[in-house]
Amino acid sequence: MVGTHTGGKTHFVVGLTGGIASGKSTVSATFADLGAAIVDTDLIARAVVAPGCAALGEIAATFGPSILTHDGSLDRRKLREIVFAQQSARARLEAILHPRIRCEALTQVQSARGPYVVLVVPLLVENVDHYGWVDRVLVVDVARELQERLLMTRDDTGSELAAANFAAQVSRSERLARADDVGRNSLGFGDLKAQVRNADRRYRVLAAT
Repeated sequence: MVGTHTGGKTHFVVGLTGGIASGKSTVSATFADLGAAIVDTDLIARAVVAPGCAALGEIAATFGPSILTHDGSLDRRKLREIVFAQQSARARLEAILHPRIRCEALTQVQSARGPYVVLVVPLLVENVDHYGWVDRVLVVDVARELQERLLMTRDDTGSELAAANFAAQVSRSERLARADDVGRNSLGFGDLKAQVRNADRRYRVLAAT
């Protein structure tokens, strides 16, 4: 368990995390189908950099106007290449985005409706001190070889950029060490969804008590 109810949070919150291309979207969608409330920080991250938002202006001022497309929106691929190539650049980007994302995530959790809330945070373990109000951590675990194949297929990512993506995250062992629960993505999505259904039953009991 990461922490206790703070910041005005009254819901039982499961922090869903895992490495890139591990199967988090499948797990999140299955929880949603079962009736859990979903707060996805990836969606929040996209919203806070929409054209006209202050965060986008700060990013352009920090990294230059070349990270904007012709219509003024964020060129995510170009920005990703910059921040994965330079650790200092990643730190500057996180300083702009993460406080905004955390604030909006807590706001959405507080207003959520459902038996419990699943908070999707890809970098939860890396930022665990900022999410001390999460009640349990569920890690989606996948073998590195499969993870690499899924990433390069999903995002049309070359091996060099894929390696940079992995280097930016904590190791598999570190992530598992923080887990209260683990979803093993090794036997296909059907098996993973069955694990989610079992987890849903446990979380409903925990949330009720």
